[in-house]
Amino acid sequence: MAEGLIMTSRVRLARNLKRIMFPHKLSSEQGKKLVSEVEEAFYSDVFREGDYSTLKLWQTDKLSQTSYFEKRLISNNMINNSSKGAVILSNDDSESIMINEEDHIRIQCIKTGYNLEDAFRSANRIDDQLEKNLDFAFDEKYGYLTACPTNVGTGMRASVMIHLPFIATDNKVEESLYALSKLGMAIRGIYGEGSKVTGSIYQISNQITLGMTEQETLANLKAVINKIIIHETRAREVAYKNYKYEIEDRAARSLGILKSAVLLTSSECLKLLSDVRLGIEMGIIKTVSIGTVDALIMDVQPATIQKQVGKNLTKEEINLARAKLVKRKIRNKGR
Repeated sequence: MAEGLIMTSRVRLARNLKRIMFPHKLSSEQGKKLVSEVEEAFYSDVFREGDYSTLKLWQTDKLSQTSYFEKRLISNNMINNSSKGAVILSNDDSESIMINEEDHIRIQCIKTGYNLEDAFRSANRIDDQLEKNLDFAFDEKYGYLTACPTNVGTGMRASVMIHLPFIATDNKVEESLYALSKLGMAIRGIYGEGSKVTGSIYQISNQITLGMTEQETLANLKAVINKIIIHETRAREVAYKNYKYEIEDRAARSLGILKSAVLLTSSECLKLLSDVRLGIEMGIIKTVSIGTVDALIMDVQPATIQKQVGKNLTKEEINLARAKLVKRKIRNKGR
């Protein structure tokens, strides 16, 4: 059960080119020129255009951009820089290169489950390809130079998205969770800085990028994550011992609502999906896969639903379409 708590592992590397102003200072034309330079440096015999494609934000509409954000493929900064921003995406969306976000280049690799080392290897592989062809801003003393001083050094942010329903309802444990910031870790919602925690899903990442290697950063983060998993697992064991039928009822009722609801708001849907995921993790629900639940958590977001339908919808129409989508996926068991 322990590793099943972790939905995804992500590694992001920030890089900038020498003698070029940071993105917020670049004109649209200068930014578009930089996009072409990064494309030329990236596409090769190893990274073929058939396996990756470039999405130029200035050629997309606002709804599409918001949907990419909901899927964690781009950031709000990218949307704000849409007149000169682009992202190179792998066909399965697990690897991406954001161009002209806060930094010139942000390499991002996301892996399913507890796979930080795999995510780092993928990001490092892309980094090596780009560094062969681009002149990165690097200082012998400080490391990679970035737009925000908090990223100087390795330029690496490693994170996991983790499901913590019992820690989320235990105020004392939650306080100790946030106290981990003193250990150089950040605890946020699904979409990182400034986002709310929904569906008991937390994003936990390193904050320190200066003065330690990438391997040390990953080791420190894993040590913290492992402690959190122990806290959550123990809390579940105690709760299940004392409230077995209540927990089973909560999971079963949530699954029943998802199978039959006509309207589902975003917040209600995420809460119900969280309860169902808990039921799967604890062996209570066996008819739905964790993969189905995790995919739905991304697919039920407002802009993504409208993209699937192919048109702009009212709030009620979104809630109706969300319920239909969930019903179809859950009833098909998502296997």
